[in-house]
Amino acid sequence: MKPTRRLVWFVTFTILLGALLGGLYGQRVEATTDSTDDPAVQASLKQFTHIYDLVQRNYADPVPADRAIYGPDNSSIGAIPGMLRTLDPHSNFFSPRAFANLREEQEGRYYGVGMTIETRLNRAGKFITYVAVPIPGSPAFKAGLRPGDAIIAVNGKSAEGLQVQQVAAMLKGPKGTVVHVTISREGYDQPLEFTITRDEIKRPSVDAAFMIRPGVAYISITGFDETTNEELTAALKRLNANHEMKGLVLDLRGNPGGLLQEAVDVCEHFLQKNQLIVYHYGRRAHEKRYYVQSGEKGNPYPIVVLINRNTASAAEIVTGALQDHDRALVMGEPSFGKGLVQTVYPLSEHAGLALTTARYYTPSGRLIQRDYAHVSLYDYYYRPEDAPAPHTEVRLTDGGREVYGGGGITPDVEVPVPKLTPAEQKLQDRGAFYDFGKYYLGIHKTVPRDFEAGDEVIREFEQFLAQQHIPVSNEEVQENLDFIKKRIRLQLVAVIYGTDEAKRIEVENDPLVAKAIEDLPQAAALLANARRYMASRGAKSATGNP
Repeated sequence: MKPTRRLVWFVTFTILLGALLGGLYGQRVEATTDSTDDPAVQASLKQFTHIYDLVQRNYADPVPADRAIYGPDNSSIGAIPGMLRTLDPHSNFFSPRAFANLREEQEGRYYGVGMTIETRLNRAGKFITYVAVPIPGSPAFKAGLRPGDAIIAVNGKSAEGLQVQQVAAMLKGPKGTVVHVTISREGYDQPLEFTITRDEIKRPSVDAAFMIRPGVAYISITGFDETTNEELTAALKRLNANHEMKGLVLDLRGNPGGLLQEAVDVCEHFLQKNQLIVYHYGRRAHEKRYYVQSGEKGNPYPIVVLINRNTASAAEIVTGALQDHDRALVMGEPSFGKGLVQTVYPLSEHAGLALTTARYYTPSGRLIQRDYAHVSLYDYYYRPEDAPAPHTEVRLTDGGREVYGGGGITPDVEVPVPKLTPAEQKLQDRGAFYDFGKYYLGIHKTVPRDFEAGDEVIREFEQFLAQQHIPVSNEEVQENLDFIKKRIRLQLVAVIYGTDEAKRIEVENDPLVAKAIEDLPQAAALLANARRYMASRGAKSATGNP
C-alpha cells in the first residue's frame, strides 16, 4: 500500500471508529452568547473570515465552500473537522451521508436485503464487491447468498468498479420491493441469479444468547443501540424462564459502545434498586447521576464479564458499574478507555456534530477516559499491545476492593489474548481461510452441520496454499494443525449454516469463556462479600458507631 493511500485509510478508519466508540448522549441544540462576546474569540473569527476571503478570491482554482469548511466525506480535512481534531479524538463532524449512517447504527435497523458487503481485488486485479456476511434470517440469507459471492450486477446494472457505498445504495430500498442480484460463485460456470424481496433488517446487538453449560448462560452484546435492552430482556426471559440460571457469562469483548440510556437500562437487570450506575459532568454540563430505578429480578446469579482492548464507552459504563458494586467478576484485557460524553447536534443540510461536553465516571468515582493529550491519534486508537494501561486513580468497590481509573476498566482477572504464531498470522493476513472456504465449497458445494476438517481436507488446504503461493509450508501446517482445523470448520459452517451457528461453535471452544465458567464461584463470593460488607456498614451507621 502506498504511503498516501495508507494515510487516507487511517484517517477514514479512525473517524469511523471514533463515531462507533459510542456513549452518545442524545440530540440537543443550544445557543449561548457568552463565549462569542469574548474579544479574543471575536478577533479569531475575524481573522478566520479574512483568511477564507483571501483564499476564495485568489486561489488558482475555484474553492467549493462546503469542501473548504466541511471537507470531503469521512475526512479530517476542512476547517470544522480540522478544528475538532485539536480538541479530542472523539469530537467529530458528520457529513449528511456519515450522519445518516450514524443514525442507522443507533437505530439498529434499515430496509434492504440484509448483508454486509466489502470491496476486494479479484484475481484479475479489479475491485469487485463481495458478500462478506449475510445477516442470519435476512432475505439475503434465506435466498441463499454466501460469503465470498461476487456481486456482478444489481437490477441489471453492472456493479464492477463501483464503490461499496454505491452498491449498498442499490441494494437498499423500501420494504416489500424486489431487487435482482447477479452473482459469480467459485465452482459455478455461469452467474447465479437471485430475486430478493427487501424487508426491514434488524441488526441484533445481542448476537448470541444460549445455555453453554447446564445452568450457565452465555450472552454476547456487540453494541448499544436503540433495541439493545429490548433484546437483552427477551434473551434473559427465555434463558431464565424456569429460574434455571445459576450463572452468566456476559461477553462485551469488541463492543465499541453506543447509547448511554441503553447501557443504563442494561444495568437495571443486574443491580439493586437505587444503586448508582454512572455519572457525568463537564464545563457547561451540570452533573447528572443515573441510578437503578427498579433493580434486578429473579435470582442474583453470579456474573463474569469478559472485556478486551476494544471494549469501549457504553460497554465500559456497564462493566465499571458491575465491578464497582462487586456484582460481577471482570476478566480479560484492560478496556479501551473512552469516557467522553458526545452530545449530538443536528446541523443544517442533514449534517451533524458530535461534540464532547462531559466525562463519564463509574460509581466509585473512577474516570473511564484514557489520556489522549500526550499521544498521537494513531497511538491512541492502536496502542501497542505491550503498553500497560495507566493507573492514575485508586478507588474502592462496595466490598472494599481496590479498583483503578484513568485508563479504562482494569479486569479483576487479567487474561491476555494468546498471540498467533508466525504461520497463523500469515494465514490470517492473507485471508487464507476465507479464500479456501470459497475454493472448497466450489468443489464440494456443501458440508454437514457437524463438519470437521479431517486429513483429506487438510491435504486440500495444503494444495490450495501452494496454488495461491501463500508461504506456509506443510510442516508449519502440521505444527499449527489444531488452529487451522478450527478456522476451516468455522469458515465453512458460517457459509452454509450462518454466523449464528459458527458463533456457538467458537464460543464453546473459547478458552476465556471456559475460564469464566470455572471462575463463577469467585464471582458469587464477591457478591456475597459485598452485601455483607454493605450490610455491616449500614448497621454501624444506624447505631452511630464509626
